[in-house]
Amino acid sequence: MFLTDEGYTDDDLNSPLSPGGSSLIGSRSVHEREELAYSILASLPRSSLAVLQARIAPLLKVDIVGLLPPEIALHVFSYLPYQSLLTCTVVSRKWRALADDQSLWKTLCLSRKWEWRTPLQAFQLASDTCPGHAPPNEGDWDDEGMGDEEDSSDDDMQHDDSGFASMSMDIDLPLPSSSSALVLPTGSPPRQVRSSRTRHSAPSVLQSAAAAFHLKPDYKLLHQTHVRLRNRFTAGSYTLSNLQTRGAPNSHTNTIYCLQLYTYPETGTQVLFTGSKDRTIREWDLSTGSVIRVVEGVHESSVLSICVHRGILASASSDRCVVLWDLATNQPIKVIKDHEDSVLCVRFDDRRLVSCSKDRTVRTYLFPDLTRQHVLSAHRAAVNAVAISNNCIVSVSGDRSLRLWDAETGALLRTFENHHRRGIASVDFRHPYVLSGSSDKHVRLVDVTTLQGWSTSPSADNKPPGVTELGSGVVCEACGSNASAGGASQPPPRRRAHEDLVRSVALGSEFVVSGSYDFTVKVWDRQTGALVADLAGGHTGRIFCVGSDYTKIVSCGEDQRICIWDFSHGVDTSFIKL
Repeated sequence: MFLTDEGYTDDDLNSPLSPGGSSLIGSRSVHEREELAYSILASLPRSSLAVLQARIAPLLKVDIVGLLPPEIALHVFSYLPYQSLLTCTVVSRKWRALADDQSLWKTLCLSRKWEWRTPLQAFQLASDTCPGHAPPNEGDWDDEGMGDEEDSSDDDMQHDDSGFASMSMDIDLPLPSSSSALVLPTGSPPRQVRSSRTRHSAPSVLQSAAAAFHLKPDYKLLHQTHVRLRNRFTAGSYTLSNLQTRGAPNSHTNTIYCLQLYTYPETGTQVLFTGSKDRTIREWDLSTGSVIRVVEGVHESSVLSICVHRGILASASSDRCVVLWDLATNQPIKVIKDHEDSVLCVRFDDRRLVSCSKDRTVRTYLFPDLTRQHVLSAHRAAVNAVAISNNCIVSVSGDRSLRLWDAETGALLRTFENHHRRGIASVDFRHPYVLSGSSDKHVRLVDVTTLQGWSTSPSADNKPPGVTELGSGVVCEACGSNASAGGASQPPPRRRAHEDLVRSVALGSEFVVSGSYDFTVKVWDRQTGALVADLAGGHTGRIFCVGSDYTKIVSCGEDQRICIWDFSHGVDTSFIKL
């Protein structure tokens, strides 16, 4: 029998490191515990410290966002730009799930008006641009779509007239039906033509439309694809192909004055309409390069301008007529012959049709009966182009002025005298921004509410406040980040102007496009006016019309070529709503 040794025990209960000593440690102050831990760590070898460091590291990391309820975490992420969201995806699985949430990317897409092509949207109003003004004349060198400038007597100005303008239509009202058709001038009926000719290089955006309708909307993919396309525009990365060349089968036989890209709302199929000096209008299948419709026997002279919207085609000609055509029934709706000279441009939305002429007037007509509304006659020279947006009409003329009208009352709201140094040839209008091109070889953009904007002419430049100039760094095609060297100040925007008359302009959400008599197409940054891309080598003659969407630029001119500058090569864009 052993007696208890009161001076010894197997369990050191008073040790702060023993299980029973936790209460003793907890009773000490934080500072005392820090000193105790440090003294213990200081007594350990380096190898043990390394092991403890790896075990302690996770205790020092606290994911505050991850601890929040998902709804609140998503709200926090909603304030981030898309570049930051992409960075968040590599932080952790939790952050990746949050940063990939479709609601965040859908909001970003909608803020830029980037839409996913779905079966439902295919039956809604397609996003069209209405480009298409062109001119007629007797000589091959003459541009019929341009009127003379005011007091033009110089030899170098005798060819200056004016050009076509593109327009966006954003009103949603009914259009006239074919039942209101009137008797048309006699002539051969329009014919349907299908050519076996195919293009050697079709834009990737023109792939099977049906494929997109089976995809569930992926707004992150949609946003990243748009960013990639935008950066290709910025980098000038494109493939060039010709939809038509001189002498090709079933093609135009003379100068092509106007064109417009159009998406059928019922099917989502995108086509191209062109109007020519050969008095015909042709509809092109962009995927095959074939002509699928020829409208002829309607005009007695050159087709100078076209506008297609909601299944209705309007055309203007040097025969002084404006003709409306129902594309579904292939029948004419109405012929308007009120102008006293060549009709240089026609535009319409869901409420009214607007035309302008060498007779120096702008005329408006109201749907559904196309009754006469206003005759606007303030210009002092030929009115070369018109555009409609937000219940306002913009007209430009050889008198160097730009005029803003109230479409409802016909009142002249503002006159921009000497907006260019020479006659203005082309205009595009998305309220409040007006883009114009002129015989002075320059492009100018102005906000009609603030009078701020930019011009490729340094003497007329008036840059809007708060504008950040484009940097000279390298742009990442995937994320769009701009890595400039150091913190050096950025150079002013590069604005190498055209070398001849700017015949056609198109105003986009991020870029503006211009086509010129100098055989080139130029792309400009909409915000700063910096030259983004200089597209040359496609045409061998003067360019009369340009059109564009998110994936491509289309141009035509006196060389009878239709050039497609495709920025979507190798990229699936079938799910992008154009």
